[in-house]
Amino acid sequence: MIIPVRCFSCGGIIAHKWEEFNEKKDAGSDIMTALDEVGLDRYCCRRMFVSHIELIDEVAPFSAPRQ
Repeated sequence: MIIPVRCFSCGGIIAHKWEEFNEKKDAGSDIMTALDEVGLDRYCCRRMFVSHIELIDEVAPFSAPRQ
């Protein structure tokens, strides 16, 4: 869905780096280079970004408004 606020393993705050990572990746930067540039050094935090799948566009049509 959306990137978690904290890394599941170490508890480091990572969500604020997601937008910058996507911009660098979309600009044509290599994924490893983009992760280095945004400051993700630990492999557990890097895993959170590399393994994330954006599903919000697929799930949103099925959400019903609450009344």
